[in-house]
Amino acid sequence: MHNRVREGSRVVTVLFYVLGAAVIFITLYPMYYVLILSVSDPRAAMSMHVYTVPKGLNFDSYKVLFLDSQIWRALGNTVMYTVTTTLLMLATSVLGAFPLTFKGLKGRKFINTYLLITMFFSGGLIPGFLLILRLGLYDTPASLILPGCFSVWNIILVKSYFSSIPVTLREAARIDGANVYQLLWKIYLPISAPIMAVIAIYTIVGVWNSWFGALVYLPHTDWQPLQLYLRRMLIIAQSPTDLLNVEAAREMAERRLSYAQLKYAMIMFTSLPVICTYPFLQKYFVRGIMLGSLKE
Repeated sequence: MHNRVREGSRVVTVLFYVLGAAVIFITLYPMYYVLILSVSDPRAAMSMHVYTVPKGLNFDSYKVLFLDSQIWRALGNTVMYTVTTTLLMLATSVLGAFPLTFKGLKGRKFINTYLLITMFFSGGLIPGFLLILRLGLYDTPASLILPGCFSVWNIILVKSYFSSIPVTLREAARIDGANVYQLLWKIYLPISAPIMAVIAIYTIVGVWNSWFGALVYLPHTDWQPLQLYLRRMLIIAQSPTDLLNVEAAREMAERRLSYAQLKYAMIMFTSLPVICTYPFLQKYFVRGIMLGSLKE
C-alpha cells in the first residue's frame, strides 16, 4: 500500500504544528497558572478558581516580597551558593577529568573504578552530618558549598567530551612546545564551552532549588537560602487553626488568605532567575549533551 504520509505532506505538517502547540501549552501553562494566581485576589487564589485570566488584580504579594528584608537576604545567600558552587564544580570537573584522558597515566584504571564505586555507594545522611560537624563546617556556608562542588558524574561527562577531541590536536600542540597546563588552558578549554555549559546549568538548577542540605546544616536563618525561606512560608500557610480561640483563628484565616497569594508570588520570584538564565546557555546545552556522549 502506498504510504500517504510523506515528506512535505500538509497533513503531517499540520499534525506536527498541533503536537508542538500541545507540548508548548503543557510546558508553559503551569507557570502561567502560578503567575495569574499570584496577581489574583487572595480569596480567588485560596480557592484556586482561576484558570485563564486573573480574578481581581492584586499585587500586594509582590509588594510584600520587595519590602521583606529577609527574602532579599535569602536571595543573596542563594546567589552566593549558586555562583561559588558552580565555579568550583567546573574547576573540579575539569581538573579531575583532564588527567584521565591520558592513557599513559599510572593507576588510571584504578582511579576510574574508584570513582565509579562512589557513584553507587555513599555514607548516607548521618555519616555526612558527622563529617560536617567534625570539620567545623556546621552552621557555616561551607557546609553547603564544599559537599556540592564535586560530582563524579560531571567528571565522567567532561572526560567523555575531552576524549572526543582528536588526539592529533593534542599531539600538534605538544610538538609546538605546549606543556600540560597550556594544553588544558589554551587547547581544551576554549573548545569545551558546550560541556561547560551543561555542567553549569545542571549545577545552577540543582543548587538554586536545593533546601534539604540547608535544613540539616544551617539551624539559623542568617545563611539559609531562598528555597528554605519559601518552605517556611508554606508551613506557616498550612498551620492548623482548630486549636486556636476565635480571634486567633480569624487572624490566622486572614493570614492564610495573604499567604495563599504570597506563596505563588514567591514561586515566580524564585523561578524567574533560572528561567532567564537558561536561554543564554541553551545552544551550548544541546551541543554538550550530544557531543559529550559520542564516545569514551
